Amino acid sequence: MTNIESDDTDSQSDSGDDTKTASLSRPSLEFLTLDDFDLKGRKVLLRVDINSPIDEETLRIEDGSKIASAVPTVREIMDRGGRLAILAHQGRPGDYDFITLNEHAAHLSSYTGKRIKYVNDIFGDRAVRAIDALGNGEGILMQNVRDCPIEQLKLSPQEHASSEMVSTLAPHFDLFVNDAFASSHRSHASLVGFAAALPSAAGRLMEKEYRTLSEVLRNPARPSTFIFGGTKFADALPAIRKLAESKQVDNIIVAGLAGFAYQMILGKRVGAGTERLVQRSISDDLLDAVRSLMTKMGHKISLPLDGAVDEDGKRREYSLEDVPSKSLIMDIGSNTIVRFKQIIAQSKTLLLSGPPGVYEIEEFSKGTREIFEAIASSEAFSVIGGGHSSAAAYRLGIADRVSYISTGGGAIERMILGKPMPVFEALKASARSV
Repeated sequence: MTNIESDDTDSQSDSGDDTKTASLSRPSLEFLTLDDFDLKGRKVLLRVDINSPIDEETLRIEDGSKIASAVPTVREIMDRGGRLAILAHQGRPGDYDFITLNEHAAHLSSYTGKRIKYVNDIFGDRAVRAIDALGNGEGILMQNVRDCPIEQLKLSPQEHASSEMVSTLAPHFDLFVNDAFASSHRSHASLVGFAAALPSAAGRLMEKEYRTLSEVLRNPARPSTFIFGGTKFADALPAIRKLAESKQVDNIIVAGLAGFAYQMILGKRVGAGTERLVQRSISDDLLDAVRSLMTKMGHKISLPLDGAVDEDGKRREYSLEDVPSKSLIMDIGSNTIVRFKQIIAQSKTLLLSGPPGVYEIEEFSKGTREIFEAIASSEAFSVIGGGHSSAAAYRLGIADRVSYISTGGGAIERMILGKPMPVFEALKASARSV
């Protein structure tokens, strides 16, 4: 292997000024990166996560920020003479956003200034011919990898390596590069199988995400505040509990549907519409876990005090004691915003995963807009993570004022829990075998 220093490691997901980033140390790596390989003339298989928000009516990409996050690695491989084939996914089979990747290829071409040709095949004859025909500095994007039935099976890297997809494609490549941080908590075929079959490296985004988030979670500047929003409150509970128990964490803000779910479990009034959404994910274990968490660690956790509902197309705010019985809460209210902003202003480390409200609707974007603005205006080292959160940051125009925009949502929560990440474990195993 030849060690070559890259001259293009800046990701579009890394924003903010130097004063906010200078204090971060660089955690040591146990896996290889692009610096460890000579790429000229080599056939490189790159796995990225460019799974993007899709308009349900037009089936067009609504926000390209996740695609933009892959640009530094794609551009570097092509600039250094690599012959590049890209694997990626969009949506899940059966969902409306499970679409082809031809528009993603157009976005990649536009963002990189290089032609990325779309190939509507994964490992059939058409795909193999396109791979073998690649010249130095050329790139292609393959068909949605979740069109392959085995892709989402949760198997070991060795088991995936023997699958038809991996065993067919691997002999046509010299190197596998994984840059799909947002999917790094999954043990899917294209994410871990190739690392068991080929020399493997982390891409620039994967490397940057690992270094930044490891330091934020290991040694945050105090006071530290972690903010959870969005709708997947059951999934976030283990991470919230782990943070609450940490001596390195001072404040946890639970907003969005998660915050109102917790208040409902604690006996507060949130409206029948909100209750219906919460009950889709509720269980006796979840009820007991939330009550136990709030009893033991409630002094660290801040929940919404009021919420905004839709009344004839207009925003109307109510305290939780006065929420109309049939209402659906769409956003945090003004009193909650004031309280959360006070906590944010006192913090030196901020990490947000999930928007506080339904920001896509203008009447209910106030909570997300004001909380994001408070984060951007803070002197703290700030991280906004997850697909919807990063999309909101770009939509609201504050992304370049945040220290770091992470592509991970579920991946961040897994890192918080300190559980092994299948993709990183596969990359580490590959590095040990070199």
